[in-house]
Amino acid sequence: MPRDRDPLVVGRVIGDVLDPFTRSIPLRVTYMNSRDVNNGCELKPSQVANQPRVDIGGEDLRTFYTLTARACVRAGQEVVCYESPRPSVGIHRFVFILFRQLGRQTVYAPGWRQNFNTRDFAELYNLGSPVAAVYFNCQRESGSGGRRR
Repeated sequence: MPRDRDPLVVGRVIGDVLDPFTRSIPLRVTYMNSRDVNNGCELKPSQVANQPRVDIGGEDLRTFYTLTARACVRAGQEVVCYESPRPSVGIHRFVFILFRQLGRQTVYAPGWRQNFNTRDFAELYNLGSPVAAVYFNCQRESGSGGRRR
């Protein structure tokens, strides 16, 4: 896919949150309402109130991953519990980012969620570039419309 049509570029995930990377592992995030998270989709807080199911592809069950988001992986070790989005004003972007760990290692929860910096976190734990990412936009229940261009 041309870089200028990549939804992660269009949605400014590449640039604001991540440097360019090559996706190499399938990542599927599904909320209880059977709604898959597709890059750039609009979801209301009521649709994402419960922790999503996160499916990570790949054949090697010996590989360890770190998922950063306002979510946790059920099959793995939960470091920070799920906190549902509660935007009070405007449109907020929520990004799930998957890193392949170099080996089995302990990753500690950040001291705070506010202004979490994915690049700094990846550098601190020597995670390298992501292997997958997906994002959605969320605004308060009564909000309407999309991002202004």
